Amino acid sequence: PQDARRFKMIPIGRNEHGLVVATGDPFDFDSIDSLSFLLRREIELVCTTPEKIRQALIKYYGSAEEAVDVLRKKIGDAALEELDIAEGAELPEGEGGDAPIVRMVSLLLLEAHKLGASDIHLEPLEKSFRVRFRIDGVLQEMQSPPKKLQSAIISRLKIMTGSMSIAEKRLPQDGRIQVKMGRKSIDLRVSTVPTNHGESMVMRLLDKTSLLLGLPELGFLSDDQEIFERLLRAPDGILLVTGPTGSGKTSTLYACLNYINKPDCKIITVEEPVEYQMNGINQVQVNSEIGMTFPAALRSILRQAPNIIMIGEIRDLETASIATNASLTGHLVFSTLHTNDAPSAVARLIDIGVQPFLVATSIRAIMAQRLVRRLCLNCKEEGHLSESEMRALRVESSQLGEARVMRAVGCEQCRQTGYRGRMGIFEIFEIDDEVRHMVNNRASTMVLRQRARELGMRTLREDGVRKVLAGQTSAEEVISITLGDVN
Repeated sequence: PQDARRFKMIPIGRNEHGLVVATGDPFDFDSIDSLSFLLRREIELVCTTPEKIRQALIKYYGSAEEAVDVLRKKIGDAALEELDIAEGAELPEGEGGDAPIVRMVSLLLLEAHKLGASDIHLEPLEKSFRVRFRIDGVLQEMQSPPKKLQSAIISRLKIMTGSMSIAEKRLPQDGRIQVKMGRKSIDLRVSTVPTNHGESMVMRLLDKTSLLLGLPELGFLSDDQEIFERLLRAPDGILLVTGPTGSGKTSTLYACLNYINKPDCKIITVEEPVEYQMNGINQVQVNSEIGMTFPAALRSILRQAPNIIMIGEIRDLETASIATNASLTGHLVFSTLHTNDAPSAVARLIDIGVQPFLVATSIRAIMAQRLVRRLCLNCKEEGHLSESEMRALRVESSQLGEARVMRAVGCEQCRQTGYRGRMGIFEIFEIDDEVRHMVNNRASTMVLRQRARELGMRTLREDGVRKVLAGQTSAEEVISITLGDVN
């Protein structure tokens, strides 16, 4: 390590003559000759930038202080002073708040929040400790601390939860950390799992005080927004939002509640956990450990005479039964299901055990959704659809007349990805009397899908195509996100 630091060179391999070394200054002949003499072997140089050499020296041979210095330059001391750890996350005796590991972890959390990361992944590899942030749904590798600090960083984060054991490294563990960054309150859900190179940790960041999205910010085009706003004015029934984990279902539910939240309307939610705090709404958090399950919470809130109920997720027959009965007794109910498309939600409810006649009479509409990345407004450029993209998206040349197809480029503002932020693509299935009759007679999902198409339902990919032609996202993004879409 001391020789690498002294000569500012990194050994990266061997060849038949000697050592392969990376350098940021191939004309520093004194250092090259000195290193060759010291090692008693020939040196083959590979050139890179001085900055990459500096980062590699910190990654492989650095100290905690150096890693902290790199992060501090990116974030700033002022931001660090605004970070406040909730009670239960105190350090053990003997560790001060200015200890390098403590500051490094704090700066790591600040950087993740600043970049809008939804998850932090800390992954021990054989020779390094990898840090990745999930930004706009995609994992991006960040500056990694030295491998030798991995145990200290994981232990510090475990201590911050106040519930995870730093001594137990053989079993998976879960915990929570609450931090304040200025005026924002951030909840981190922490999980660890043992791997062959140490404990891997993932943290999900939930900003409970973030600004709630309105319906336009979700990504609706004007015609779909009109349909959805009309559905939100319904007096009763169930509105279901479906999609896999991470498809934005919860954000959509909150946007719905934000739209209909009025002084003359009582709204109660049952969630696990409460992800965002909303003024004027009664939010109930599920806690299975003390018996506060979804069904138990729902039975109790019905006695509170709400107009509107939001259920975080329908997971079992009991929850589904209470939801359907509530919708049939004058309540408007919002909830989510894990299905790939809108028509499949009907079969899913029947599989859970809900009687077909209850499904038919209670559901007003089902909306499937996915999230696609928005093209960066700062760097996107005009482009065109290739023949293969047109075939995949089923776009005809006649549709390209007034289209404004754009492509991802990459700049500093979007971290060279070409994308910044995400938006939804949607599939709205309105239930009419004929569909109710079909559901009551246990029609297949394929038959329901055909009827939905007759009613004008656009598939997820078709809605994505409209946003490609509007220049909001790229063709490759829609194709990759909707690979399983059934047209």
